[in-house]
Order: sequence, then C-alpha cells, then structure tokens
Amino acid sequence: MNLPRHLLPTTVVGSYPQPEWLVDRAMLSKSVPRTRMHAMWRLPPEHLQEAQDDATIVAIRDMERAGIDVVTDGEIRRESYSNRFATALEGIDADNPALISARNGTQTPVPRVVGPVKRKGPVELHDMEFLRKNTDRAAKITLPGPFTMSQQARNEFYKDDEELAMAFAEAVNAEALDLQKAGADVIQLDEPWVRNNPDLARRYAVKAINRALAGITVPTVVHLCFGYAAVVPGSTKPAGYSFLAELADTCAEQISIEAAQPRLDLGVLKDLSSKKIMLGVLDLGNPEIETAAIVADRIRNGLKHVAAERLVVAPDCGMKYMPRHVAFGKLKAMCDAAAIVRKEISEGASPRTQTSA
Repeated sequence: MNLPRHLLPTTVVGSYPQPEWLVDRAMLSKSVPRTRMHAMWRLPPEHLQEAQDDATIVAIRDMERAGIDVVTDGEIRRESYSNRFATALEGIDADNPALISARNGTQTPVPRVVGPVKRKGPVELHDMEFLRKNTDRAAKITLPGPFTMSQQARNEFYKDDEELAMAFAEAVNAEALDLQKAGADVIQLDEPWVRNNPDLARRYAVKAINRALAGITVPTVVHLCFGYAAVVPGSTKPAGYSFLAELADTCAEQISIEAAQPRLDLGVLKDLSSKKIMLGVLDLGNPEIETAAIVADRIRNGLKHVAAERLVVAPDCGMKYMPRHVAFGKLKAMCDAAAIVRKEISEGASPRTQTSA
C-alpha cells in the first residue's frame, strides 16, 4: 500500500471542480441529481470518456501539487456522488422516475426500484484503474452508501426499506471488492442521509454499511455531512449530528465529518474513540481562500478531542461546486497547515495539540 506514514495525513472527501469545457456548471449548481443528467455534459458521447480522462488527470495533478497525501479521481465522471452508481444497477428504472417531496415542498426526481437490485457489472472499475495508473500516491475511491441510496429511490418492489438497503449493500460490496483488486488504497462510503432520518438509520444503517464493507481489507471510511455548502448555507446547519455515535459500531476504520462550515462542536467525537477521524477543516461556504494559519487553528482544535495518530485532515465536502483556483488554493493552505501542526508536534509544542479523546 502507498498509505502515508506521517501524522496528520491529508486527503479530499471525493470531488474536485469539473472544468467548464466539460460540464455546464450552471446546471450542475442547481441540484444534486438522483437520476441521470446527461444534458450536463458539454461533449457528445463519442468524445466524453476521453474528455473525462483528461479532466481527471488535471484533478489528480492539482491534488498532488497542493500536497494531498491520499488523492481521488476528483469524481470527474459523475453528475453527483450517488446517481451514476445507483442508476447503473439492475432493478432500477431511472428513465421513468418518481417524485419525492422534501420538507420544504420541492420535488426531486428519483429512480424507481422495480425489480431485484443487482450489479450488472463494474461501474467505477475504469475510474479506479485510471486513477491507479496516473498517480504514485495513495488512492481513494468513493461509493454511495446503501442506506443513502435506499432513501434516494422509490421502493416499488421490496417489502420494506431495510430489505432494499441490504440489496444495495450487496451491490456496493461486489463493487468495492473489485475496486480493492484494482488498487484502491482506501474505499469510502458516502452516507449523508443517515442524519436525515436517524430513527430509520438506527434500525438498519449500521447493518447495511457493514454488509457493504464485508471482506474489504484496505482502510475504509464512512462519510456524512449536513449538505453541500453550495446548496445548504452554514447558518442553517445544526451544531451536531443526529446520527454519529452509532457509527462506532461499523467496521469502517475512519469516520469522515463536515466540521468547518457548520462550526461543529467537536466534543461529539468522544463517542468515536475507536475510530480515526477524517475532519473537515476547510469552509467551502466561504469563497475566500483561508490562510494556513486559520486552517492550522482548526486542526489544533481537532487535536483537543482526537489524538494526532487518529486524525486525517480534509476539506468539508462539495468541492466540485467551487471555482478551480479557489479549490486548489484551499487545498494548498490545508496541506501547508497540516505541515505546520505536524512540525509543532514533532518539536514537542504545546500539549493542547496532542490531547487525545
């Protein structure tokens, strides 16, 4: 494995800005699609994969230049974090979507589950193989979590949502095993919807996550957040997660949380003392590029609650919605900040930087 051995390794949650010549960014900014949004792509199908490959190399090189230790492919080939995988499965009708109403009254087209959910074949295998061929650094790839996918679809086949989530978990697991064989150093499940319906999540989310990660021997991550900064203002986000301590029972090695924009009270991390924490320290709701000093303070704040050996430094999620120069600048500041705090620890700086939970 290529995993970094130093303290405070840096990574990204998953996405990186897609270039304007590849996607209609104005269309992208209006929603997080559950069904396919082919109109978002600016190139015809016969040229799309080559263009996506080129843009992926740009994203990888930006992460490397910024100093990221564990890179991704930037999720350049995706319209959203979940829809590409979910709509590629058997049993899913994405061409005749259902409409789900949110609490604010907005309606979102979602896939209909009309038969047994199964994987037709690999979905992200090319993505992982391409990433592995184009970087010598540790490589992470992300998958939508089974609980979240079960909440982003209309169930018209299974007896209940739990049965649906477990079917999604089987498909995710088959994909994850293929991605591991293709050279993934880290595999992450994105499960933001566990906080939207915590009562339902307590019934079977951990069970589904553990099934999805069964047999995976590389480090695994479960990511949750309050919604992209580009879509959900920080002022509307709660100060804590309604479903977090429960993730201690997952087999995932790391738990990834958004913390900078919502000004999260990091005292909640005491419930995850058995896990490594991937801590969001870049506020993506702020278009300004933070200084390394500001980000270093956020890392030090994390170290009041988590031992340095258990802390992974990352941005909040939703970087794809930012201008590329801002995203790069923020990542560079984050990597510089991690180096500052790493040096303080090695030189035996203030004990507050090394307090463990």
